[in-house]
Amino acid sequence: MKKGRVEYITKISVLAVISALLMLLEFPLPFAPAFYELDLSEIAVLISGFALGPMAGVLTELIKVLLNLLMNGTATAFVGEISNFVIGVSFVLPASLIYKYRKNFSGALIGMVIGTLCLTVIGAFINYYVLVPAYSRFFMPMEKIVAMGTAVNSNIDGLKTLVLFATVPFNFLKGVICSVVTALVYKRVSPILHKKFSKKP
Repeated sequence: MKKGRVEYITKISVLAVISALLMLLEFPLPFAPAFYELDLSEIAVLISGFALGPMAGVLTELIKVLLNLLMNGTATAFVGEISNFVIGVSFVLPASLIYKYRKNFSGALIGMVIGTLCLTVIGAFINYYVLVPAYSRFFMPMEKIVAMGTAVNSNIDGLKTLVLFATVPFNFLKGVICSVVTALVYKRVSPILHKKFSKKP
């Protein structure tokens, strides 16, 4: 039992490190201001949730955020890190819960669709009420944040339109890309994650 727990924690830790490294590889999107940079870190988190269970997915997300905090620090008094954790969990938790009780491709597909929708909706809510206001307080004035949005999309003229035309498509696209990549690689990596450590002779 103790050995199984060690294996469980080790696998989560490895996936969290991979996720944190993927989080460092960010790239901008043409429809969103520069501070919205897409990363694919949720792929490793989603794989963790599918292979090891919903709680493992949540723990992987938590460790990923903590590792990123250690590497990059915080510019928003931890508001950004807490928000990113909640947004990440809103994606992996429903997806892995559905897959837990329906372990086939259709279950994974339904889970990822629901997870992407939750990511999009909850991400919009948190950006509107928490994350963007926090950046406005700690990083730059709201007018400058909106102006950065207007520079790439003339329809953005305030916080509501910033969330509608930048945050919503950004998170939706992130969910779709991470889901597609996970669907392509999961069968190849899941046998490794389900394999038990060899016993000592």
